[in-house]
Amino acid sequence: MSIFIITFVVCLIVCLATVGMLMLARTPRFRTDFSDIARVLDQASSGEISENEWHTVIGYPIRHDEYLESLRRRCQGIFDNHARPWQVAQGGALFSREGREELSILLGHLRARTGVAETRA
Repeated sequence: MSIFIITFVVCLIVCLATVGMLMLARTPRFRTDFSDIARVLDQASSGEISENEWHTVIGYPIRHDEYLESLRRRCQGIFDNHARPWQVAQGGALFSREGREELSILLGHLRARTGVAETRA
């Protein structure tokens, strides 16, 4: 009977400690910034981005900045119209030539508005 009580107490302590840690921990947050969008658009316009990286940044809603959210939605539209994910597996670019041109135009607008410097050396 004493082994049962010891086991019960240890399990109770572990469960309470786990619940306490989960109550105190905050959920992780990713705040998309101008430089994040500029980096992704730069990589996409040069054909060096993977589909996963694109969806990680562009697929996440931006609630803290209206301009970035509208830019993200325009990028989603370009993805819907010009993406070729099947060619990435064969070593090609994620977007067609027209899509890369549209993304470079958006990148130019973003840099003109925010003053984000070019990331390429």
